[in-house]
Amino acid sequence: MLRCHRYLRNFSHYGIAALLTCSSIAPAVSSELPVIANNSSVISLEEEYQLGRVWARMLRGSAPEYGDPLVVNYLKNLLWQLAETSQLQDHRLQLVVLNNQALNAFAVPGGVVGVNAGLLLGAQDEEELASVLAHELAHLSQRHYAQQLEEARNNTPLMLAGILASILIASADSQAGLAGLSSTMAAGQQAGLAFSRRNEQEADRIGMQNLVESGFDPYAMPRMFSRIQRSGRFLGQKPPEFLLTHPVTESRIADAESRARQLPKPSFKDRRYDFLLIQKRIQVNFAEQLDQLIDGYEENAADDPTSRYGLALALIRDKKFARATTTLDQLPNELQSHLYIKLTRAELLLKAEQYDAARTLSQQLYQLYPDSYPATLLYAQALRADNDAKAAVTLYEKLSKSQPNNSFIWYELAETYGLAGNTLGVHEARTEYFLHIGAIDKALQQIDYALREKGLSEIDVARLKQRKTEAEQIREQIKNAF
Repeated sequence: MLRCHRYLRNFSHYGIAALLTCSSIAPAVSSELPVIANNSSVISLEEEYQLGRVWARMLRGSAPEYGDPLVVNYLKNLLWQLAETSQLQDHRLQLVVLNNQALNAFAVPGGVVGVNAGLLLGAQDEEELASVLAHELAHLSQRHYAQQLEEARNNTPLMLAGILASILIASADSQAGLAGLSSTMAAGQQAGLAFSRRNEQEADRIGMQNLVESGFDPYAMPRMFSRIQRSGRFLGQKPPEFLLTHPVTESRIADAESRARQLPKPSFKDRRYDFLLIQKRIQVNFAEQLDQLIDGYEENAADDPTSRYGLALALIRDKKFARATTTLDQLPNELQSHLYIKLTRAELLLKAEQYDAARTLSQQLYQLYPDSYPATLLYAQALRADNDAKAAVTLYEKLSKSQPNNSFIWYELAETYGLAGNTLGVHEARTEYFLHIGAIDKALQQIDYALREKGLSEIDVARLKQRKTEAEQIREQIKNAF
């Protein structure tokens, strides 16, 4: 079957994050805050959007994505909650969650927001996490990256080429890539420093307003900045990636605290378990010493129900399914009805190869939450594991329509088509998967394979040829972007 190409490394995502911000290479500008005008010297919102789609494809092809549907769904919901009260002109957002422990988030022109899973480990609560996302949305709404990118593309092509070369080196050696990147950017650093600071100040101010309007504490932003700054002091030569692209200084933290004092603090909200439960999933996923993590969770389980949940997850990963079931049963009543807990029970049954029970429970959850991405995906996985690939295909097709930019869904759909005996479907789903990770030649190859299939209707042939034309256009877009 199709091997996952999610780990192709044409570019390192560290380098992409640094390149996308380009804050250190923008040339000097006037003392006024820059404004993007609708004229030929700058890119339009639609051009930004198309550029963002190109970057998203390259990003997915260069760095492994974080596939946990609960984590992805949680972050997407939080991002949209903030987007509703933001100053975004274009709400066509794409979220890419990266399988990386580094503390980082970034935004790309055209509404692409990248989040490392490690960001959730660096935040203490949902409000601190939201403050970072609000800051990135503010960069997008004010089109800071578009300004910097336009200046960089027009005035410093050789510098951009050097950055791209450093990114390629970083694919094999992150330290060498970092050294090359620092050297390349040094020449333009002073010229762009003031411009970058103004952008950061504006993003802090607008992001904090967005936080308040979305119901979050404005003090969450200076708290998170302080946390990021402290973490950088103990990491030697490799500080958090967020510090490299969004420098945090004492004066910036003080400014953020001063702004927070001038804004109303939202009224008290009942405690939400969502963030803490999601954080435990990430902790377990990245744990290298699983036994130590289990011991730590056991020490705190009596007083902290989220630690008990983490214990259950760690036991599932350790394939101690009976003990994990007992641990979930010991969660307090207020958590037993939580969707995350119910989904985890279904995950446990699936991993324990109790396919009938997994199918029954996941079907019940899907019927209760038909619009839930994790509930739908889990039911599809249970159906496929229970040798009902055709029924699973129906659910994967539904997900591919509701989440057309989710490369993981296209990969799973191709696998499921294969089990269901739909060869044409395999080729078409593989085509979409490869297009979403920027592997255009592989996508075109799949289309050629599909066109050789026997028994194609005229509609099938026309559809495949149209997709081939579109794939070739995407290849040109990628070529032109660089």
